[in-house]
Formats: sequence, structure tokens, C-alpha cells
Amino acid sequence: MKKKPFMPNQQAQYALWHDNIKTTATVAVPGVTAADVTAIAADNAAIHAKLTVANAADKAASSAHADLNAAIATSKTHARPMIKNVKNNAAYTVPQGKLMGIEGPDDPTDMTQEAPSLNANPKTSGVVEGGFNKMLAEGVHVQSMRDGDAGFTFLASETHSPYVTTVRCWWRASRRRAITGRSSSSARPRSA
Repeated sequence: MKKKPFMPNQQAQYALWHDNIKTTATVAVPGVTAADVTAIAADNAAIHAKLTVANAADKAASSAHADLNAAIATSKTHARPMIKNVKNNAAYTVPQGKLMGIEGPDDPTDMTQEAPSLNANPKTSGVVEGGFNKMLAEGVHVQSMRDGDAGFTFLASETHSPYVTTVRCWWRASRRRAITGRSSSSARPRSA
């Protein structure tokens, strides 16, 4: 029987594994020399020193990003009312807004005509995972038309891809289309 690799790939698990090697690899074990024991001990000390530094850096980075996100959230609470006052002022002009960066670009997208791209990924036990790109919409309405249906049947409103369904008959009726990436499902995006 084939065996899995004995050395863990993840850093923390490797350090624990190496701790065990350091403890159990003695000159009493056949094939282990005094030089091996010395090298393993030095390696173990280096691993733990670097792991401590890396963990501290991860915590510092996480804390720094949390602080940054908090500062951004606070700045938005101050900026939004000011921008509202500027835009509501009778002397406001669009060129002034563009100069300040508070005038968004025109969006020519007609969300009533847009439809996200859909794909279906068959899973085990009749489960189908339907992926979609919702583009600028808040979400999509997932509908299906099974063989023999007169029209589309509403399945769900979904805001995050993938949509997972366990409706086995949908999968059987749409298997060929799901494999090729085409689906008989219709998805109309919800407007913002």
C-alpha cells in the first residue's frame, strides 16, 4: 500500500514534527550519528526562532490591517456627510466634483439587458455547483428549465458564487449542457 509523505508541508506542523525528531533521534538509534544529533538540534533552534518571528509578523500584519480598516471606516463616516453637503450646495459644479474625485464615471451598463455568465460543475451524489459572474449586480436570480417544463422555474436568489443545488432531476436533465459550460438555466441580475 502506498504511504503518504511523513514530513508535514505546513510550517507549524513541520515544527512539531521536527520537535519529535529532535527528541527521538539519539545516537542510540541505528544510523544516527552524533553529528546528526547536533545538526538536528541546531536546525530545531533555527526553526523555532524563525517561526516565532514569522508568527509575530503575522500578528502585527493582521493588527495593522485591522487598524487600517478601522481608520478607513472612520474616514468614510467623516467624508460622506461632507461630500453630501458639497453636492447639495447650490454653488456645486460637476467640474468641481471631478476635481475633488467625488463625481463617478458614467456607467453605460443597462442591467436589465445584462446576464451573467454561468457554468455548472457536477459533483457527487447529484449535486451541481453553479458558478456565475454577477458583474455589477447585487446578485442573480437562478432559474431552471427542466426537460418537459413549459417555462423557467425560480430556484433561488444568490449573491455569492457558487450556487449549489441538490436537485437531482435538474442535473440529469442538464448534464450535457453542464459539462460543456452551457446551461438551460436563466439568470437575470438584480439591479443595485
